Amino acid sequence: MANEPRLLPRSGPDGKHCYLINDHHGGPVSRWADAMEAMQFHMGNALVDHALALLPDTPPGDLRYLAERLTEALRDALRIAESRGRRLNHLN
Repeated sequence: MANEPRLLPRSGPDGKHCYLINDHHGGPVSRWADAMEAMQFHMGNALVDHALALLPDTPPGDLRYLAERLTEALRDALRIAESRGRRLNHLN
């Protein structure tokens, strides 16, 4: 549905969701959000690849940084999935 707000791939300064209301499909903010989502997926995949290479030989103390970045990537991916799921549900 065209009037449904789009959940953006970034949260506000207070950590709450940000929504795009009334941007035409393909508008500048929509294009920015599409590019940000693509970058977040790329980062998430790169982090998973890094983790798979690093984890077998890494002492437990060195895993904190990796775990924090993987958590961020998962949060971003979940935000994207929520946004896309909402948009797909309204297309039916």
